[in-house]
Amino acid sequence: MPTITDLYSPTLFKGKHILVTGGRSGIGYAISEAYLKLGAKVWIASRKEEPLRAAAAQLAKLGECRYSVLNIKKLDEVEALANEIADEWGRLDILVNNAGGQFPSPAEDIAAKGWDAVINNNLNGTWYMTQTFAKQFFIPQQQGNIVNIIVMIYRGFPGMAHSAAARAGIDNFTKSLAVEWAPYNIRINAVAPGVIATSGLDQYPEALVEAAKGAIPFRRMGTPDEVAHTVLFFSSPLASYTSGETLYVDGAMHLWGSMWQVPK
Repeated sequence: MPTITDLYSPTLFKGKHILVTGGRSGIGYAISEAYLKLGAKVWIASRKEEPLRAAAAQLAKLGECRYSVLNIKKLDEVEALANEIADEWGRLDILVNNAGGQFPSPAEDIAAKGWDAVINNNLNGTWYMTQTFAKQFFIPQQQGNIVNIIVMIYRGFPGMAHSAAARAGIDNFTKSLAVEWAPYNIRINAVAPGVIATSGLDQYPEALVEAAKGAIPFRRMGTPDEVAHTVLFFSSPLASYTSGETLYVDGAMHLWGSMWQVPK
């Protein structure tokens, strides 16, 4: 497979300041790494400080990488991070909303607490990030770029109705804001990964993951780098006339087969 620098100039994002939530592992780490290899300055944020610090130290070997502990569900923490970045960098060019999470469950078994947790994290948290950083940076700058990482919801998400509802909300406000914020020269798009080989799959039953693999037309899981490549495109000048779109990175899985056997 070609490397990042085979496809793009190593200075493509030189001088750009980028924030990646959930940047300490998996897809978020791959996105952060790709930006650094192409000249960007990257700030990663996540909830757990020790692994976040370790990830930042590793990423810093490629370029400037800072980190902050952040719970995106807490608006005060989101606003504090926006102020910290304003003080340290003075600007932000790209926001990648990658933080989120869910758990498999039949719809009738999802407790109110579990529903609220997933909605608050995935939908509300992503909204807090998007609105706060647009108002702090992108609208005053009259320029900005947002990429939202969601999940494969093209035909619903049976077995994870809570996450489906949250991610569908992100998909829709991505479309809405693409129109509302176009006059500010803000572009916003979404990337919907399918089954990606990361440590995040460890929380799901092995039988569930194996069943999902069989529903992928490409007959393999995707890689974090394959998702990162799509994020790079959306946030680069190569996509300067594209906004409000959701691109599925799932080996055509959203067009064929069932993602999961619904948990019993």
